Amino acid sequence: MEGIREAVDYGVIGILILMSVAALTVAIERWLFFRSLDLSSYKNRKLLEVDLTKYLHIIATVASNAPYVGLLGTVLGIMLTFYSIGTEGYMDTEKIMVGLALALKATAAGLMVAIPSVILYNALLRKVKVILAKWEARYGGEGD
Repeated sequence: MEGIREAVDYGVIGILILMSVAALTVAIERWLFFRSLDLSSYKNRKLLEVDLTKYLHIIATVASNAPYVGLLGTVLGIMLTFYSIGTEGYMDTEKIMVGLALALKATAAGLMVAIPSVILYNALLRKVKVILAKWEARYGGEGD
């Protein structure tokens, strides 16, 4: 049973780490793209918007799904704790509390991935709106 507990624990935490790396990688890539952007090379607002919002959906997906992955880890951890209680009959309070506390860390990890991802997504989306507004101010309705 301990092997299953570790597989669930490391599996969920591993998935959350991969999700956070993906969100951070996209955020860095987008930030670097925004810094090197030449607005004068875009004659069409729609094409500019497509380039600006490229990959932002990955950050939004991580932000919206990380809490669910964490919750899944918590549910599986609690299920394993109850299974242990059922198979061993009597368990002391310490084992139960440790099992539940370890299960809840998955939810905490999910939130630790989701909250920064939401912040990154909103900051990048704000930057997209600012860049689009600057393009509109400089080039008006040209090329729409």
